[in-house]
Amino acid sequence: MNVQQEVIAFLSRAESYGAPGNLVELIETHGSLIFLHGQRAYKLKRAIAYAALDFLSLDSRERACQAELRLNRRTAPELYLEVRSVNRAADGSLSFNGGGQVLDWVVVMQRFAQDALFERMALDGRLTLDLMDRLGAEIARFHASAELTQAFGGAAGIRQAIEDNHRELCHYLTLLDPVAVHALHHASRAALDELAGLLEQRRREGRVRRCHGDLRLANICLYEGRPTLFDGIEFSEQIACIDVLYDLAFVLMDLRQHGLGGHADRLLHSYLAHSALVEDCRPLPLFLSLRAATRCFTLACSAVRLPEAQTRAAKAAQAQALLQQAKAYLRGDGQRLTRRPQGQC
Repeated sequence: MNVQQEVIAFLSRAESYGAPGNLVELIETHGSLIFLHGQRAYKLKRAIAYAALDFLSLDSRERACQAELRLNRRTAPELYLEVRSVNRAADGSLSFNGGGQVLDWVVVMQRFAQDALFERMALDGRLTLDLMDRLGAEIARFHASAELTQAFGGAAGIRQAIEDNHRELCHYLTLLDPVAVHALHHASRAALDELAGLLEQRRREGRVRRCHGDLRLANICLYEGRPTLFDGIEFSEQIACIDVLYDLAFVLMDLRQHGLGGHADRLLHSYLAHSALVEDCRPLPLFLSLRAATRCFTLACSAVRLPEAQTRAAKAAQAQALLQQAKAYLRGDGQRLTRRPQGQC
């Protein structure tokens, strides 16, 4: 058993939390294992490395945990409580924040009901237009206070996103239509050529900030009656330091993919009404397309790994639909989101 497997075994036991006999639930994500016990969630970074993250070393996992706590407290201070170490004592026993060797680190969070997730609410038909009004105000508030940066974003940042998406999509050409994948790449680069000057202007004007980076419905919950953003990107400045409209585009795309185009419109209009700046929405179709393409390859990745044929086929169909949607955004689908004189929102 390697060291992280020891930690996983420790976190899987109810007695580790001082409550033997109680149930410990596990949620697995791409980069983390989340152990649910009582009113707390304990998030362990997997000892893995992908293109965008590297959690192989203990130091890198500690830095990621501390960054996750700091960054997510901007939007969810009630949810993000502390970072704890898992230590091995001289007698070989493991404990939280104990003496002896540090084996790993966890982010400790306040637990909330899974039916409070906006993604679950969307699937259940419980996501209201009033919540979109409140969510738009919350995202605008967050963006207004987020740290400015000119080191990322702009035309170069979007060009990198286009190339990253294309590289990832090309890994799944047995599942996705190769002609459509290459056509999307060509159309995205053409759209960028038209918008490059505007994207650079937006960067210079302070619209590139340390944002959330993964603003999907699955990363928004209703906590104590307030739309709350959580699980923002902590491991990559390139992914998180982006144009504010590119950040917003993920949840707009996600709503439309759930068949909630009216909710997406309402969210955008609320965001604009609460924004301190007058926005130019001309980049939004490209941003929506990029978000759809990103979601496409993540679903394709899930599809090829799933053992059960029916579930695998459903994921593949979703990925294929998102590829078509990514192309449609660049052709003008979603004009309701951007229809204003001279491109002004």
